[in-house]
Amino acid sequence: MCDSLQLETILAQAGIRADKETGALTTPLHFSTTYQHPEFGKSTGYDYTRTKNPTRASLEKTLAAIEGADYALATSSGMSAIVLAFSVFPVGSKVLAVRDLYGGSFRWFYQAEQEGRFQFIYANSEEELQSYLTEEIDVVYIETPTNPLMVEFDLKKIAELAHAKGARVVVDNTFYSPIYQQPLKEGADLVLHSATKYLSGHNDVLAGAIMTNSLEIYEQLFYNLNTTGAVLSPFDSYLLLRGLKTLALRMERATENAQKVVAFLCTHPAVKEVLYPGTGGMISFKIKDETRIPNFLNAIQVFTFAESLGGVESLITYPTTQTHADIPAEVRHSYGLTDDLLRLSIGIEASQDLIDDLAQALEK
Repeated sequence: MCDSLQLETILAQAGIRADKETGALTTPLHFSTTYQHPEFGKSTGYDYTRTKNPTRASLEKTLAAIEGADYALATSSGMSAIVLAFSVFPVGSKVLAVRDLYGGSFRWFYQAEQEGRFQFIYANSEEELQSYLTEEIDVVYIETPTNPLMVEFDLKKIAELAHAKGARVVVDNTFYSPIYQQPLKEGADLVLHSATKYLSGHNDVLAGAIMTNSLEIYEQLFYNLNTTGAVLSPFDSYLLLRGLKTLALRMERATENAQKVVAFLCTHPAVKEVLYPGTGGMISFKIKDETRIPNFLNAIQVFTFAESLGGVESLITYPTTQTHADIPAEVRHSYGLTDDLLRLSIGIEASQDLIDDLAQALEK
């Protein structure tokens, strides 16, 4: 029966029935760093909390279920999930990545390339990505939609082409979450999240997640995570489980609000271009006069000028000085991430309040 449950039910019941001894409805918090052996040569399955923790194990079971995965691991941040994902690929691997990426991902990719660990090739579009996908490529890395230009990629087609060339496919599913996209079902080998964002949903947890259907990959990931130690704490695991319960509702409301905000922005005379894939809570838009951006950001009252995304509160980010500041300006500008672009993370507030706030700020 459990295998046939729909995603909303899995989320709402995340972590329940985890404590067979007491019948506690929610997953208990297990703070202990070490666990008693019943006797010599025997284990409860838990020995040391870096390796395995009951609270984190309950979370990982849910994370696997919502992405249609056999295995999942929770990490200390979204970036640690990315680093862990790449730890299973040999030094010298050639990586074909989408050009429009989160700035932190680019920063680590650049460092890894400078250290000689990997070689990166970047594609500006799906057509370029397909043309660059030769037998020399070992890994294909995709954000879809991309951050912050909101470009979507056909995961099923790319996965088929990549596998035909002998490459693995890694997908960052942070923006859409499993509510709107399940990359493993489209053929990806690894899917990862900055769980700080939509999975948590409340801007109070720093976490990452990585899922796969491959036992071979999972065993490598588990070994490397246990070795390096970038695991998620029990308390943060508990908070993330709690946040997951409302993911479907939050995504539905964020999408509803975002579509209304997009309709407003598309008709405003101060807005040059709106970038929105049609689903989800992430919007980017370009202002006709970028010199007005400081006044605009200083004038907002309902939105919060801050980095990050995916929370119940609506945020506005200026990628040029915040999330993508580590990408050289000439590189950013070459693929359309220009200094006139702002990124919105739409929350669950009343949509009219969000529209009114943008309207008054755009007049400044």
